Amino acid sequence: MSAAILERLKAQFGDAIRSTHAEHGDETAVIDPARLVEICTFLRDDAETKMTMLVDLFGVDTLGLDARESGRFEVVYHLRSMSTGRRLRLKALLDEGDNGEPPAIDSVTPLWKGANWFEREAYDMYGVRFRGHPDLRRILLYEEFVGHPLRKDYPKEKRQPLVRRDYT
Repeated sequence: MSAAILERLKAQFGDAIRSTHAEHGDETAVIDPARLVEICTFLRDDAETKMTMLVDLFGVDTLGLDARESGRFEVVYHLRSMSTGRRLRLKALLDEGDNGEPPAIDSVTPLWKGANWFEREAYDMYGVRFRGHPDLRRILLYEEFVGHPLRKDYPKEKRQPLVRRDYT
């Protein structure tokens, strides 16, 4: 399927492609998050890859998993070429900063407009910041909500502030 794309990525970006695997027809490249926009631009604009569609983007919290690479959080991108039908998954591994800063990665909204809502959802649910995003604010929860509910360390019994709105 898309194994040729994985080889092309390795040849083009070298060490920025940390690992690859192809299982059950799903080709995946784990990439250096600092080079995300460069890699995505190449995949979108290259005549051979033509990954013109961002199908999905989401976050994953790997807290407590033993068999993970470095990085507590994953931001996963599913790409598709509309002309060839090929698919590719990119994973960028992120950690929180040393002083508890939220995980951060560059936005791909300038490349694919549909990333706007996907990135806002990952921000809302996991706290991943997308640098350069045009409107990074909560999309599913209200602004006063404290925390990010899909993080594995979010307390399930946590109470949220009661917010009353006057809609008159």
